[in-house]
Amino acid sequence: MNFTYPKTVSEAFSAAFKMFGENYRAANVWRLSVAALAATLAFVFYKLLTEGHATFNTGSDGITWGLLVVVYAFFVLTSTGLTFVASMAMVFGFKEFYPIAKRCIWVAVLTLLAGFAALALELGHPFRMLWAVPLGVQTHSPMFWMGVFYSAYLVFLLLKFQKVSGGDWTSGTSKALGIISFGTVVIAHGMLGGLFGAIAIRPMWFGPLIPVYFLLTAALSGAAFAIMITYLTYGGEQAMPDKVRSLMRGAMPKAFAAVLGIVLVATLSRTGIGLWSNIDGLQVWGHVVHTSWFWIEMALMFGAFAMLLMGGGALFPALMVIAALFIGRYEFVIGGQMVPLFKGTWVPGLIEYAPSMTEWMIVVMSFAIVFAGWAFGERTLNLGASPQD
Repeated sequence: MNFTYPKTVSEAFSAAFKMFGENYRAANVWRLSVAALAATLAFVFYKLLTEGHATFNTGSDGITWGLLVVVYAFFVLTSTGLTFVASMAMVFGFKEFYPIAKRCIWVAVLTLLAGFAALALELGHPFRMLWAVPLGVQTHSPMFWMGVFYSAYLVFLLLKFQKVSGGDWTSGTSKALGIISFGTVVIAHGMLGGLFGAIAIRPMWFGPLIPVYFLLTAALSGAAFAIMITYLTYGGEQAMPDKVRSLMRGAMPKAFAAVLGIVLVATLSRTGIGLWSNIDGLQVWGHVVHTSWFWIEMALMFGAFAMLLMGGGALFPALMVIAALFIGRYEFVIGGQMVPLFKGTWVPGLIEYAPSMTEWMIVVMSFAIVFAGWAFGERTLNLGASPQD
C-alpha cells in the first residue's frame, strides 16, 4: 500500500492507533502482535508477582541458563546478522542491497530489543545494572564487555537509522556511523561468543572458534530474517518493486545458500568431533543426536539448502532455517549445561530440563515485539526507502 507517512511523533502514534481498525497486511500483523504481546506480558508479570523467579525452571543446582538465554542469544545474533545484510550496501558498497537496508536496520533494532527484553526478565533485577555495572566494573569478564558493546551498538544503530530516515545515506557522518555500527556489533558478537567459548569447564561450549561459529550462524539468521520480512512486507515476488524482486531472485538467495552451506559444514564438524571425543562433558553430544529435535534441525537445514540449489523461492527455506537455528541455539545453550560440573558426586546422569509455561510465553512475547515493531515501522517509517528514491 501507498501510505502518507507521519512527520511527527504524535502523528505516528495516531497512525498506529488507527491501524487497529484498518485492513491490510501490516495492520493485521499489528493487531495480532499487540494482542499477543499484551496477553503474554500479563501472564508473565502475574507469574513473576505470585511466584517470583521460581516460575522459571532454572536454578543453581541444575540448568542455570534456561530458555530465556536461548531467546536472548537467538535474537541478538539475528540482530547482528541483519546488520551484516544492511552493511552489504552501506559499508561494502553492494548497491543492490539498498532497497532492503533501511528495513534491515529497523528489524535489527527490534530483534536486539526483543533479546534484551527476554534477558531482563531472566535476570530478575535488571535495573541493578544501572549502578552495579559502573560501581563494580569487571573488565576481565566477557559478559561485561558484551553488555558495553551491545549497548553501544544499539546507540549507533539508532543514530544510523535516524540518518537514513532523514535521507542522509552517503554523507561522511552517515557512512562513518554505518562502519562504526558494523565494527561494534562484530566486537559485541565476539564478546558473546567469548562468553561461552572461554568457559573451559563446559566442554561443549569451550573453544577459540566459538565466536567464529556464532559469526557464521548470525549471518545466516540475519539473511533468513531479511528474506522473511521482505516477503511479509510485499506478500510475494509479484508485488515487490523491481529492484527488490531482482535482489530476492538473484544475490540474496545465492548469498543465503552459501552461508547455509558453510554453517552446515561447521555444524556437522562440531557434532562429529563431539561424538568422537572422550573428554568428560562432551558425552552430551550422544544425548543431542538421539533426540528427535536434532534430526528435525538437520532435515530443515538440508531441506532448505536443497530448495535453494534447485532455484525455488527463498521464503520457505528462510522459515525453515529460522526454525532450525532456534533449535540449534537451544541445543547449544541447554546442552552445554546438562553434564553436572562434578559428575557422579550428586547427579548420576545428565541434568533434565523442560522450560516452564512462563518461559514459553516470553518466547511468544519476544517474537510479538519484533512483528509489532515491524508493522509499526511499515506504517510510519517508510522502511522501503533507499538512496535511489
